[in-house]
Amino acid sequence: MIKKVSKNSTRLARHARVRKTVSGTPEMPRLDVFRSNKQIYAQVIDDVNGVTLVSSSSLALKVNGSNIEGAKAVGTDIAKKCLDKKIKTIVFDRGGYQYHGRVAALAEAAREAGLEF
Repeated sequence: MIKKVSKNSTRLARHARVRKTVSGTPEMPRLDVFRSNKQIYAQVIDDVNGVTLVSSSSLALKVNGSNIEGAKAVGTDIAKKCLDKKIKTIVFDRGGYQYHGRVAALAEAAREAGLEF
């Protein structure tokens, strides 16, 4: 009998593999992305102290998160909040998702707004 594996379980396995090596520090925190069917969320996390420094989402911004324009708005907002807290350099964690579509749009918008990763 063949066991069915869901897309989410394979994503979580990819995410766990990446998280073995990618970690946020106070000097260089981690930008984590979560994508649902309707929204997109981003957090800047200091893994050493276990705190979320900055967060943004399409839900909080009241934009349509299920499209690339919504992801760009979240990327720009998270970069602006990071720069306000004097966070310039981050490590990008795509959360096991492909670097394509909304995830790539969020990352590129954050880069254009001034974040380095």
